[in-house]
Amino acid sequence: MDLFDDLPPETALTQMAPGAVLLHGFAREGDAALLQAIETVLHLAPLRHWQTPGGYTMSVAMSNCGPLGWVSSPSGYRYAALDPLTNQPWPAMPGCLLELAQRAESQAGYPHFAPDACLINQYVPGAKLSLHQDKDELDLRAPIVSLSLGLPAVFLFGTPSRKDRPQRWRLVHGDVVVWGGPARLAFHGVTALVDGEHTLLGRRRLNLTFRCVR
Repeated sequence: MDLFDDLPPETALTQMAPGAVLLHGFAREGDAALLQAIETVLHLAPLRHWQTPGGYTMSVAMSNCGPLGWVSSPSGYRYAALDPLTNQPWPAMPGCLLELAQRAESQAGYPHFAPDACLINQYVPGAKLSLHQDKDELDLRAPIVSLSLGLPAVFLFGTPSRKDRPQRWRLVHGDVVVWGGPARLAFHGVTALVDGEHTLLGRRRLNLTFRCVR
């Protein structure tokens, strides 16, 4: 299934799967403040390309904010309280980002969400993320909240079984996806980013995912 920009203006929420919803344009209002907060974080903890346990370098550049940050190295994936590049704590999660994540999860039917990790992913044309599950978190009862800013992307969203073919969803600037419950361990990914020019972010896409780790 493919969703493109031909949705009627009144369509604010789409059920993607049991436990998963797409909030159309949820973060479009106030996006300038969100981007300013993100750039402040990236000044303190610059984007970098992690190496995977298999020895590959990820095409997506990443950073983190909040008490914990997701890191990858040849020794494995993990959450860490310190940035391996600076040996300093990750920057605090800006209030506007935390507030957005909590409003989104409430809108999606998941109250009392208190994320302690926010992954910041930057895609440039050609960058992609292969199908995977978010399962390094200790608390799988809490949902994942994913914010898209900048260039459009095709988001692959499947089921907890890798055998099932994922659906294809086109995410645009300001869209937020929330998944939990029966969809919490759904396989998901992003196809190679198509080149383009966004008014605020130029030739790139930023994706923020908020998680409860502990």
